[in-house]
Amino acid sequence: MTHISPARLQVMWNRLLAVVEEQGQTLIRAAFSPIVRECGDISAGIFDAQGQMLAQAVTGTPGHINTMAEAVKTLRERFPAQMMKPGDIYMTNDPWLASGHLNDFLLMMPVFKSGQVIGYTSCTSHLVDLGGLGMGPEGSDIYDEGLLIPPCKLVDQGEVSALLMDIVRANSREPIANEGDIYALIACCEAGADRLVRMMNDYELETLDALSDYIITTSRRGTLDAISRVPAGVYFNEMTMDGYEKPLTLKAKLTVTEDRLHLDFAGTSGCSAKGINVPLNYATAYSVFAMRCIIGADIPNNAGSLEPFVVTGPTDCILNAQRPAPVAMRHTLGQMTPDLVLGCLHQALPDKVPAEGASCMYDLPMRHTADAARNGGREFAVELVHNGGTGARPMLDGLSATAFPSGVFGSQVEMTEATAPVTIWKRELLPDSGGAGRFRGGLGQRIEMTSAIDEPFLVFLSVERLRNPAAGRAGGLAGAVGRIRVDGRPADIAGKCELRVEPGERLIFDTPGGGGFGDPAERDPGLLAQDMASGLVTPDGARRDYGAGL
Repeated sequence: MTHISPARLQVMWNRLLAVVEEQGQTLIRAAFSPIVRECGDISAGIFDAQGQMLAQAVTGTPGHINTMAEAVKTLRERFPAQMMKPGDIYMTNDPWLASGHLNDFLLMMPVFKSGQVIGYTSCTSHLVDLGGLGMGPEGSDIYDEGLLIPPCKLVDQGEVSALLMDIVRANSREPIANEGDIYALIACCEAGADRLVRMMNDYELETLDALSDYIITTSRRGTLDAISRVPAGVYFNEMTMDGYEKPLTLKAKLTVTEDRLHLDFAGTSGCSAKGINVPLNYATAYSVFAMRCIIGADIPNNAGSLEPFVVTGPTDCILNAQRPAPVAMRHTLGQMTPDLVLGCLHQALPDKVPAEGASCMYDLPMRHTADAARNGGREFAVELVHNGGTGARPMLDGLSATAFPSGVFGSQVEMTEATAPVTIWKRELLPDSGGAGRFRGGLGQRIEMTSAIDEPFLVFLSVERLRNPAAGRAGGLAGAVGRIRVDGRPADIAGKCELRVEPGERLIFDTPGGGGFGDPAERDPGLLAQDMASGLVTPDGARRDYGAGL
């Protein structure tokens, strides 16, 4: 076929988007770990023969999707296509090549048609435990944080490497879950490859070249058109973060020209001695996601729509950590970069950018204590995900207890209690936690839990916004800060630490609220009355924050 009409190419593009979504759902359905199966902490994508991303599954996190787009190029360079065989699959969890920390495994599979590599499928998901100190911020370097697997061949012509699987099982407190999750990743790659070849057969395609050119050219053209509507200039923003040893400053300089957005992190604080450092690939993924949410948001994510966005940062700033820095909890600050870059864009597009939100997940990795392991107690490792409120939007309230920017679903009570020996006593929205404004910020939530057995458990905390709340915009007020405590202990718990919860003790954590947008005095009285009737705003909060006479 020498010429394909634009209409037919568009139909093929839509089919490709359906194929990659089925690929992602295969991973979710086959996964063992709740953070994948229930929360959707994944990515899945299809790439052309040059390693350019053509389509991504809608389900997935920006930290996985946008890092995957670059990782496939790296793996292609490491393993030449002419050396590949049908059924081969390659793998790595190198934080600087894949998704920013060791717990994320990335796989890539060449797709063959008529004996030639015509493209690739790839996917990423989170494995719950890879040894080391555990999924927490306490490591002093990457070697403390668990098993690092360099780029390697996981499957050789359909035969899974028994040695690699043995190594992964031997280095985990959850060997069965990890093994199952790797097989789920393999199934994801294979499903994508099978559906891609079927699609090509249906449309009588021998290569993806014409479709790839159409997707990338169309997406790049649409993105450049959207960029041209952003006022050119240089915009600055900075944020103060809680940090670990001391408060940190994140700085951004956004340069907008007619065909490019360049974000630079110059002036950002240096690296921490603890595992909250962020490889640049991960910081880039979330920063570009934020820009894409405002600029050309209706254009699918692929190599063409990503190309005009460039992110740089000084070597060894905390958003461009170098080997062998500890990076286990890189999402703690990496997921704050959207608020950082949106603060720049607000200056250029004040009517399009939401207020700041809770942003980083209240990610709660938990496991048994060393005492339990020695004394025959219950052994487990699980990672719970909870969220605070998003920032209010220019024309709408923020969303309560909703993940932005990660997009990961919150851990459900039933699944938590089924997979870990804990009892959840309370999970409820926090009144007055959303920042007041013409449009109210989303609310945080309170969760209370205890050990369900006569044994303690460990929680590896690395969260933000306990001291520095989500700021409002255009006169809106800040959201409430988060808070972590153990009932009966005199002092609150620090946001980054290893916490031991004894039997009978109740862990209580409040997630932050999102900032408000616009003057609170301008809020529609009907909406405020509805908030009060729903218990989202208390009478005292209405008087204090909105000046409402009751």
